[in-house]
Order: sequence, then C-alpha cells, then structure tokens
Amino acid sequence: MKHSFIYKSLCTILTGTLIVTMMIGCGNKKTKQKVELPINSANLDTLVKPGDNFYQYANGGWLKSNPIPADKSRFGAFEEVDEANTTQLRGIMEDAATDKTATPGSIKQKIGDFYTSGMDTAKIEKDGVTAIKAELDKIDALKTIADLQKQVAYNHSVGMPGLFYFYASQDEKNSTSMIAQLHQGGLGLPDRDYYVSDDARSKEIRTEYQKHLVNTFKLLGYSEADAVKNAATVVKIETELAKASSTRLALRDPVANYNKTDLAGLKKLAPDFDWSLYFTDLGLTQTKDINVGQPKFLTAMAKLTKSVPIEDWKIYLKWNLVRTASSSLSSAFEKEHFAFYGTVLSGIKEMKPRWKRVVDETSGSLGEAVGQLYVEKYFPATAKTRMVSLVSNLKAALSERIQNLTWMSAETKKAAVIKLEKINVKVGYPDKWIDYTPVAISKDSYFVNVMNANHFAFKRDLNKIGKPIDRTEWGMTPQTVNAYYNPNMNEIVFPAGILQPPFFYATGDDAVNYGAIGVVIGHEMTHGFDDQGRMYDLDGNLKDWWTKVDADNFKKQTQVLIDQYSSIKVLNDLTVDGKLTIGENIADLGGVNVSYTAFLKALAGKDVNEKIDGFTLSQRFFLSYAQVWRNNIRDKELMRRLKEDVHSPGVARVNGIVYNIPAFYTAFDIKATDKNFKAVEKRASIW
Repeated sequence: MKHSFIYKSLCTILTGTLIVTMMIGCGNKKTKQKVELPINSANLDTLVKPGDNFYQYANGGWLKSNPIPADKSRFGAFEEVDEANTTQLRGIMEDAATDKTATPGSIKQKIGDFYTSGMDTAKIEKDGVTAIKAELDKIDALKTIADLQKQVAYNHSVGMPGLFYFYASQDEKNSTSMIAQLHQGGLGLPDRDYYVSDDARSKEIRTEYQKHLVNTFKLLGYSEADAVKNAATVVKIETELAKASSTRLALRDPVANYNKTDLAGLKKLAPDFDWSLYFTDLGLTQTKDINVGQPKFLTAMAKLTKSVPIEDWKIYLKWNLVRTASSSLSSAFEKEHFAFYGTVLSGIKEMKPRWKRVVDETSGSLGEAVGQLYVEKYFPATAKTRMVSLVSNLKAALSERIQNLTWMSAETKKAAVIKLEKINVKVGYPDKWIDYTPVAISKDSYFVNVMNANHFAFKRDLNKIGKPIDRTEWGMTPQTVNAYYNPNMNEIVFPAGILQPPFFYATGDDAVNYGAIGVVIGHEMTHGFDDQGRMYDLDGNLKDWWTKVDADNFKKQTQVLIDQYSSIKVLNDLTVDGKLTIGENIADLGGVNVSYTAFLKALAGKDVNEKIDGFTLSQRFFLSYAQVWRNNIRDKELMRRLKEDVHSPGVARVNGIVYNIPAFYTAFDIKATDKNFKAVEKRASIW
C-alpha cells in the first residue's frame, strides 16, 4: 500500500500521526438520504458582501446551523456526507456479520468476522493488555543490536511503525519499474517540528506528550517512577530522530528526495544498520535498486541503533507497539490514546461511538473487499458515465488554456498538451479487485485481525519490488471521498465515494456540477502541472522537460500565489504557509479556471446570466465551489493543520482563489471598494 505522501490528493484528514482519507457513500433509489438543493439560500449569509468575504457569504448560514459535533475536530461538507456513508458501511458489515450462508474464506465472511471481533467489547475488555502479551514478550527477549534490527523488520511487516518507513513504489526516473523505498519516520508526534520548535504550542504539545507516555506505560503495568523514566527515554530517542528529519517543506522536493542506490551503497551510507539482515528477515531478495528518500536521516538513525542501549530500545519498541494497537485494546488504552491524539492535538471532545470506530478500522483493513460490496449496492452506473464526459470536457478546456498562455513558449506548450492528453482517468472502482484470500480473519481476536490485515498489505507491497508496475491498481478504495493525481502514473483517480452531493449531482445543472466535481477534476489535472507535478514527464518520470525561461516564468507566476496565501490570517495572527501549500493552491486555482472554461463551453450558447432559483448560472458555479469547502473547525485542529497539512484551510481555499478569477468579479459585480478586491495586475494567473 502506497504511503499517502505519494499522491496529490484533493483533501486529507489528519488523525493522530496518520494521514487518512474520508469515506463517503453514493446513494441510489434504495437509500434514504436527505435530499439537498444544489444551491440553498438558507446556507448563505447575505449580510456579508461577496466582495468582502465570499466564503462567509456563500456558507455563513450553513456554518451557523452546523456546529462541530463533540466527536469531531471539524465539520463540513466532507464530514456531513461521511456520516451517511458510515451508516451505509455499517449496514454492509452487519449484514455480513449475520449472514449464516457466508462461505468460509469469502470476503463477506472476512468482513463480518472482522467487524464482529471489533464489536466484541466484552472479550476485548477481558483480554486487556494480554492481547499483546506475545508481542511484549518478543520485545523483552531482545538482547543484541542484531535482535533489535530483526525486530524492526518484524514490526514493519505487521504494520507497526518504528525508526523508518519501508515500502515499494515506482522508480521516480524509471516509472515502469517498482523499487524499494526508504523514508524517514519513527516519531510519535505528527511532525518533527514539535520536537525542536520553541513556540508556545510546540512546548505545550511536548509537555502533554510526556504525560501521555507516562500514562500509557502505567497502563502497561509500570510504576509511576518507571513510567516517567520510560517516557523520557522515548522522547530522547524520538528527538534525535526528529533532529535528523527533513522538514515538510523539504519533503516536497522530489529531486532532493531521489537518491537511488543499491545494497552496497546503502551499507556505505548507513553502515551501523545490518541491511542484509533486515531484508532477509523481510523475505526480500530483490535489492538491486533502493531509493533513500532522506540520506542524512538514515545515517543518523543507523548510528542511533548502536549508541542507544538495547534496554532503551525495548522501551521505544513497546511504545510503538501500544501506540499502534491502542484502537484494538481495552477501553483504558483507547481512551488514553484519544485523550492525547484526539483532544490535545485536535481539540475533539468525545470519542466516536464504538461502531463507527470499528467501521473505520474494518474499511481500512479490508479496503477493496468492503469496496466490492459497497459499489454493488450504492454506486450508480450513470454517475460513471457522466464523469467520463466531464473529464473529457475538462481535458479540452485545460488544453485550450495551455495553448493560450502568454508566459510559456510554444515548445513547452506542445509537451504540456501531450502530457495532458496522456493522463489516464479512473472512475468509480478498479477493474481488478485485490484478492484477500491469504488474509486470515476470525472472530477470535480484533488485534490479531488487524495485524493479519497489515501483514497481508505489507507482503503484497513487498512482492511488487523488482517487477513491472500494475497500471490497474488503485491507491484509494472505492468508498473514499477524495480524488488524487499520481505523478508517476500520470493518472487522475475519482473513487465512487466522491460522486455525490455536494460534489456531484447526478441530475443537477451544469453550473453546480462544474463548480464542484468539475473543479475537483480540474484540480487533479492541474496537479500534473503544479510545482511538483510539472517535474514529471508524460510517462511519469522525474525529468526536466521545460525550457529554462519557461521554468523561471512559472516560478514568477507561482510566487504571486505564495505571497497571497502567506498573508492570509486564519486564526489570530497565524497565517497559511504559502510555500508548504503552494501545490494544492496551484491546483485549486487551476481547477476553478479550467472548470469555468469547460462550463462556458458546455452552455453551448446559453446565457451565463440566466437564473435558477434566483442565482445566475455563473453565480451558481462559484457558490457550488465555495460550499464544497465549508467547514467549522476547532482551533487546535486548525493550528495542527497549519503546521502539517499541504492543503490550505477551507476559508483560504475559497477566498484565496475566487478573488483571482475575472469571471467571479463579473458574476457578483465586485467593486474596487470591496475589502477583498484585487487589482488586475496583482491577481495570480498560472494555468
């Protein structure tokens, strides 16, 4: 399974230390769901002028009427539909759990038993920490550095984090082959800056993290004094790893993070780690090509394995075990984990109900198995047909815009259009499903089920190394409400989950569909030409195909957007990081421009000023775009995202874009006296 940083996705939800996607269902006639008007005037705040704050104008009524539920860090269009989808998935899983005719080994049996094991709270509570006793005993038995390195290999094979990440992915400069990838990791906090920054929020998080570690070790049976000592040990190790880690901004540079070598080169780079032993224990024989994402980190990490006492490493490994396993252990562990990763980091007041947590775990662990049952029941074929048509129209619009650019040479334009034409499009669900036959799932142990699913995913990933790529593979499950662009595959992917309101209206007018799902399509296409995507050629290889003059012009164009976003205040004096979010902001700007161009073509001569329910077609386009990004968000979650997320907050994704679009000024008659008016020469225009 590819790590989430590989893809250029529409949106992320950050939970704990993981990046996960939101899952939504697509309703049909059999499903009872609230019918939402494409543009509902009750959702607006007409006391605010569109030229002063379009986000508030378009969403103010909705924001006031939809406070954040206690079990969420934010609530918006994504989360709103997620609630309905989670209920749909629950029905699928409960049906599977009670189906007496389910064949042993079938996906229905696996889904049903996985869900049942997660809902068996009586057994989970009774087992308590004994559920992971065998794993704790393995760690206690470690005596040497070689034992440690073998344990790290085992941990990685069953989905437990520690020290670094290892996975398979395409060779950045030879996209037809899959190679081994090593990436920095090993941290319990979601960003290296939390360990090394002296701002008040980082200090507060470090203090609370120490408390969380102490409480967790006490749950494992340690005395107060030993728990305090263990917490200090973990923080000391993780701080050293953090100091050697690259920043999130540095991780956005694909050239700097491409350092291909072989086993001999890896041993020379990080000689203090026995790589032959590690790969042998994983069962990997193909180690000809290995990409080291962050060489500095790997060298430092390897040295740590020798300099840190083995007893300290045992403590670190136990922490990683319980951190990973907490969701499948007794309520004491779950609550303690939530208290830090949910409340301290994101400000969430309450845990999700048990059934929702188990639905999420089941869907994540058996993704395409659940996806098969999901699309069978909830995905209408008509949605796919209309999407294919929309994508074709968006491609034509982007091609036209590229050819009309004034800052790009004819040579680079030609190459850009060829790359655009070659973008592969996937809609709904895979043509070929993952075979879950090897995964052993029973009702006996929730923790073991999660481990088995993780091991299956890891082994499946490992088996790709040294082999040709599989272009039929998907990086998201069908039930995911998201979309992505994969630069190595030069493809855009739209899972079934996103093809429903407010993103897509099967019977809606063109204005609202081009303003929502049309912009999503344009967003993902534009990722092929953002500050990272433009560095890959039509075959997905990291290759410079631009003239130097065009590359310099592109940087000038994007700097305007960087400066604009860096000045957007979203919480007190906190601003958006214009550099960290530039890829997504370019995609948002391109998405709106490209989709509006396609929308005008789709009108086929119809007047954009024609009204439906009181709004012109042009106004409906921009209102539809704005409502996709409506959300109320807790302060702690917003602070977290400003540091960690490459996507700008919802208010910035609307206001940071529309005031650069000429058609928006015309649609809402924006005046030079309006607060957010931008002079023509100060507007960003890239694609």
